[in-house]
Amino acid sequence: MSEDVPRLEAIYQWLRTHPFEIDAGVVALATLGMLFIGAVDGGSILSWGPIAGMIIALAWRRRRPLRSAVAVTVFGLLVMATGVSTYLFPATIAAFCSLYAVTAYGPRWAGWAGMVVAWFAGGLTMAYQGLIDSPGADGPLVLGFLTAVLFAIWALGGMRRLRIRDEARLEERAHLLESEAEQQLRLAASAERARIAREMHDVVAHSLSVTISQADGGRYAAQHTPEAAITALETISATGRQALADMRALLGVLRDDSTQQLTPQPDTEAIKDLVEQVRGSGLTVQLEVLGEPILLPPGPGLAAYRIVQESLTNVLKHAGPEVTAWVRLAWLSEALEIRVEDDGRGAAATPATPGSQGLIGMRERATLYGGQLEAGPRQGGGFGVRAYLPYGAVP
Repeated sequence: MSEDVPRLEAIYQWLRTHPFEIDAGVVALATLGMLFIGAVDGGSILSWGPIAGMIIALAWRRRRPLRSAVAVTVFGLLVMATGVSTYLFPATIAAFCSLYAVTAYGPRWAGWAGMVVAWFAGGLTMAYQGLIDSPGADGPLVLGFLTAVLFAIWALGGMRRLRIRDEARLEERAHLLESEAEQQLRLAASAERARIAREMHDVVAHSLSVTISQADGGRYAAQHTPEAAITALETISATGRQALADMRALLGVLRDDSTQQLTPQPDTEAIKDLVEQVRGSGLTVQLEVLGEPILLPPGPGLAAYRIVQESLTNVLKHAGPEVTAWVRLAWLSEALEIRVEDDGRGAAATPATPGSQGLIGMRERATLYGGQLEAGPRQGGGFGVRAYLPYGAVP
């Protein structure tokens, strides 16, 4: 039974996508039947030819409904002109099919025109056959029955027309939804690439800055105090391991492996450890926390950590020697305010460049969670970064 369902579905789809072939096949069979009946009846081509023409014209009832209806009407007039009543029934069926087709598949006005033409043609045919004016015939009743039949056919054609219109609207809506879904996927992929780029930049830039700073300091310290060089090497090793762990966690997101265990992302609670790590690289950093800390969601928490990390990385790279940095976390009533300032070179610092990838990444992180970030030289010297992250602004 399960194998028959796809087969029936395939047949149904083929029938829906090949309407002309179906109509042509039915018309061919009906025409062959007319030829057989004409041969058996012994009638001439003048008797059954117009009837065959009406049937053949129905092959284009869906592809060319107006032309098909005109052809059926012309051949119907020829049937009336020949005065042959033997094939009146198939001619009537062909006329009914043409009225249905032109109402369903043709323009709206064509349905009304077909209704009027069919009604007058039917009335003329009955008058010609004596069904209205004969003494034993109930003319109004016959004409009323014809009107009811034509109206029913016209109504069925109108219902089919509405159904075709609804199907077209549903298909158009499905295409629009599909296009919108593809666009959403592209936007999501672009946002994910930007997020990964920010994470890669922050992890690599911070780790390399600490490593380079420790390596330079250890090289000079090794000439006088070997113990300081050993400490620098230990800091380099710890920083490298931490960077490798962060890289593995970040790249692990790209793998399709549901069994992989990922380490938690850093948040505001890890800022203290970050400051200690930067202090170990030789930079004087002071941490100040104001207010009662609040547990932030993973996204804003990671954004706060990365902003502090990138700001301290910029201090290591650009502020110059003998620099002091201040990190202040102010837990306000509605938002977390982050300030990272230093007393280094200030306006000459490279991070003030508008195209700096570090500043761009920090602004993107703050904006992503409904916040804002300002960065620039401080009055009196140095460089400062101020970020504002609302508590409830989570996308």
